[in-house]
Amino acid sequence: MRILGQKNSINVRKVLWTCAEVGLSVDRVDWGGQTRPTSDPSFLVLNPKGLVPVLVDGDLVLTESNTICRYVASRQRRGDLLPEEAAGRASVEAWMDWQIAELNTAWRAAFMGLVRKDPRFADQDAQKASVRDWNAAMTLLDRRLSETGAFVCGENFTLADIVLALSTNRWESTPMERPDLPAVADWMGRMSDRGGFHSYCRNGQA
Repeated sequence: MRILGQKNSINVRKVLWTCAEVGLSVDRVDWGGQTRPTSDPSFLVLNPKGLVPVLVDGDLVLTESNTICRYVASRQRRGDLLPEEAAGRASVEAWMDWQIAELNTAWRAAFMGLVRKDPRFADQDAQKASVRDWNAAMTLLDRRLSETGAFVCGENFTLADIVLALSTNRWESTPMERPDLPAVADWMGRMSDRGGFHSYCRNGQA
């Protein structure tokens, strides 16, 4: 199995953490960022969208990081990370979808402007609106974790915790005002004994 993508990509790291959780050894190949451009025709054959990560497992080629995480958990029959039972699986997938659709949308202008210094996101009003929306989304996550008292989907660690922890690490690392969210802080601490958490989440990279 190969994972195509640069090691500092947040979406590549969520896949690598998932692989670490299931004990699956993968060969990561640099693409994107300051490495080989994803506009290269040989990459576009695998992913016409020109984005990382890409998973290559034999004849199977998969894109979209959350989909790849679900595939890895299912491939290794890890029902603890992605339940086989319909309701449990739907809960995990719903929070994963929220991470992609809502949380990522909220942080884009703030992170790209304040951390990456991307000139396309230099508008300060847009940054402030993004900070506000990002903090509101994280406050929602804090309420959820206060309700469960453990992990995002209940008492057990799942794929939802992997993808949301990476977004939370980015929130913690961005130079902006943030509310005090004790349930989020406790949850991040609860994962501190997991090797993948230190290697791919709280590893000094946003």
